[in-house]
Amino acid sequence: MSTDAPETVVAGMKSEQLPIPEHKLHGWTHFAGLYAGEHVAATEFVIGATFVALGATTKDILIGLLIGNVLAVLSWTLITAPIAVQTRLSLYTYLDKIAGDSMTKLYNWANVLIFTVISAAMITVSSTAVRLLFGIPAQLEWYPTNALFVVVVLSVGMIVVLVAMYGFDAVAEFSGLCGPWLVAMFISGALVLFPALADSVLGRTQLEHLSEFITIGDHSIWTGINAYGDPGIGLLEVIGFAWAANTITHFGLIDMALLRYAKRSIYGLCTSAGMLFGHYVAWIAAGIMGAGTAVLLKMTIAELDPGDVAYQALGYSGYVIVIVAGWTTANANLYRAGLAAQAIFHNHSRRQVTFTVGVITVIVACFPFVFGQMLPLLTYAGLLVVPVGAIVFAEHMVFPRIGLTRYWVTYRKLAHSTPAVASWAAGLIFGFGLQAMQVISFFYLFLPTWLFTMAVYTVLARWYGAGKTYPAEQEAERKQNEAIKAMQTKQADSEGHPVADHSLGSKLLRALARTCLVLTVILALLVTFRSPDMVSYSENASIFHFWCFVFTITYFASAYWALRRRKALQVATAKERLEGGLS
Repeated sequence: MSTDAPETVVAGMKSEQLPIPEHKLHGWTHFAGLYAGEHVAATEFVIGATFVALGATTKDILIGLLIGNVLAVLSWTLITAPIAVQTRLSLYTYLDKIAGDSMTKLYNWANVLIFTVISAAMITVSSTAVRLLFGIPAQLEWYPTNALFVVVVLSVGMIVVLVAMYGFDAVAEFSGLCGPWLVAMFISGALVLFPALADSVLGRTQLEHLSEFITIGDHSIWTGINAYGDPGIGLLEVIGFAWAANTITHFGLIDMALLRYAKRSIYGLCTSAGMLFGHYVAWIAAGIMGAGTAVLLKMTIAELDPGDVAYQALGYSGYVIVIVAGWTTANANLYRAGLAAQAIFHNHSRRQVTFTVGVITVIVACFPFVFGQMLPLLTYAGLLVVPVGAIVFAEHMVFPRIGLTRYWVTYRKLAHSTPAVASWAAGLIFGFGLQAMQVISFFYLFLPTWLFTMAVYTVLARWYGAGKTYPAEQEAERKQNEAIKAMQTKQADSEGHPVADHSLGSKLLRALARTCLVLTVILALLVTFRSPDMVSYSENASIFHFWCFVFTITYFASAYWALRRRKALQVATAKERLEGGLS
């Protein structure tokens, strides 16, 4: 620890290095909305169709996705949230504290790679909607087969890059509005296409009892046969993927950055808004939409891309959902990639680095294999960062229980942690080695890799200094934390608290936005239950497509207007506080 006075040290620290102050913490509703918005994205079209292509059965999907997503929620709640709430630090700051600068740079490189690939996939997905407007054929190879498609990707991609460089705050706020609408769209799309599926299997558009849903699923959606005509994946594989899909953020601890703002660690349960209402519902809905589109277009699901599926289900709103969902997700991940790269090339501005990373991302996005391989990409990306999460978990949760010293690298003023780097390398060799030997399903590789890395790091850290005590350094840190708390208390007094907008105009706008979503789902239900034959189904679907687009435009106009009113109120309130303080 520094020998300078704690107040002097704190004054010289960047805000990102400091724990989140109490006056900036949020309640559970904030996180429920945040996760609902983040985890209903354009990837759901791809992943939902992937389960169909992998040959899961209907019962395996319904049960396996439920179990897997519940396990994911518990991982956030029991692993990520406690560390985030106890430290109030992001993973990057915590990692620098326990592993030194060298490890942090390596980890940032890994994040640049991961978020660049995810961003590229989302740009490609958005481009599949735009391609329909120009009559460009579906891109089914790993490489682009149409020059105009490349032009579309470059155009869409550069918009994403520019927004990530200059306007991310506005996009982040706009993304928050998209969550409820995306959920309504996925549910509605599945309802609208279900009668076509029923007619293809049962010879009629309506169900007579619930068991027929399983029959339709087994015959037309999740058939148990994969794209090659072989028996598909089973229950354990479905559970494993649903659990492993977000290992980057829960076992890998990336979401410490979000959950450090939670008042209590139990708010980790709010991730269920994303997992159960997002992944569970959206993946099932995407499978239904993909199979329904294949029936209507007389094609196989392997010949379709997200643009085809969304347009058949939602009409012009389908263009909007693919573009918006891909755009907002790509922006967020490209922003993350830019931050990670800027931490490596710290002599350059974030905008310069984000532009460079963005250009590479757009080039990668021209190759459709990226979004076509989202399922294994997400799993392997998780395997890449899970060892780092294991190192942090061991340091924070295990060390105090077995008599080792937490933060020993900082106390020894080391710029490099050999145990951390060696453990990460060992974890990667172990995890990918298991994959090469095909010992277990690659969906579950993260579990033994996490445990192995934790054990290796604990042993090595004990040898290198964690087994010693550092009373003087610990006392200096205690005093520094007290100084930080005192400074943040003064900030809370001067900054005040966020002001809620309870004006009548804003209430009416929010009510209008919610009404649009409810009416959209009601219309979709009418298509499902008021279409006795295919003729009436076609008529009802056309009516739904028209009004769905009207409600989509109205929803975004009213919701964004309400957002601008709230922002204006906050700016005015902050100005009043500033003027009051000056006077």
